[in-house]
Amino acid sequence: MNHSKRVLCTVIGTMFVLGASQVMAATTLKLSHNHNRDHAVHKAMTQFADEVRQKTNGDVRIRIYPDAQLGNQRESMELMQNGALDLVKSNAAELEAFTPAYSAFNLPYLFRDKAHYEKIKNGEIGKEILASSKNSGFVGITYYEAGARSFYAKKPIRTPADLKGMKIRVQPSPTAISMVKNLGGNPTPLAYGELYTALQQGVVDAAENNIPSFNLSRHSEVARYFSLDKHTMVPDVLVISNKSLNKLSSAQQKILMDAAANSSEYMTKLWQKSEEKERQNAEKIGVKFVNVDKKSFEEAVKPMYDDIKKTDPMLYRMVERIRAVR
Repeated sequence: MNHSKRVLCTVIGTMFVLGASQVMAATTLKLSHNHNRDHAVHKAMTQFADEVRQKTNGDVRIRIYPDAQLGNQRESMELMQNGALDLVKSNAAELEAFTPAYSAFNLPYLFRDKAHYEKIKNGEIGKEILASSKNSGFVGITYYEAGARSFYAKKPIRTPADLKGMKIRVQPSPTAISMVKNLGGNPTPLAYGELYTALQQGVVDAAENNIPSFNLSRHSEVARYFSLDKHTMVPDVLVISNKSLNKLSSAQQKILMDAAANSSEYMTKLWQKSEEKERQNAEKIGVKFVNVDKKSFEEAVKPMYDDIKKTDPMLYRMVERIRAVR
């Protein structure tokens, strides 16, 4: 661990020791995420924490740290693996670096529609993916809705030709990088917290995300065209370290899992309202939502699947399983 991470772990540890005397009998789990308090995912996790506290009679408490207070998603994951955090809200793109199974969610145009995506996420395949990281020291306990991801920039993007030569901010996911390359852009991995300034100063020309994150992060101020290509549906994922989960009793673990599932359902309801609201708010400040030639995007990424078939048979078998679900 480098010096800055050691210092951060020490500071976090001190914060929790100071607070521990107030609730000596309780187990306090620390949860980190990178969204602000107005985001639907924060509201869903607040319900999650309230339900766990209530149903364990206060014996298990979840303390939420939003706004990347304890580091970005990757840093928070590392802190969890080092024992300084218990739970982290990440997403399938970031988690691909820890377990390859999550890459299925990052493949463009794999899901036929929202209903197909929901069947995969909430079915047998989705559960397999959540459990796949156990050997990495953590497991997923639920998915949170994160909508469809699309490109946004200072100019409209209607076909892959419009992306040619553009520097596109992507998450540190090999699949996301490959997608942008196939579409003709130059993928540029960058921390989410640095993106506003990068767009403003031209360090990157475009990015991709869902509508609420686009507007709530104020990227809509510096990128006035949101192109509705909907290339991926990448869920957020709430993960917990094996060590933190195992220190709970079996009854407490069940309460935790049930509360996480309930918060996911609540999040889905919040998401629809948030997506509509943030689109309207973005339009009010001059953002143009652009329809695209979706077929041209789908054709451009077909070589990705040919390559996966040759180089990653296990992932391609999952692709076939996903496509077979009706």
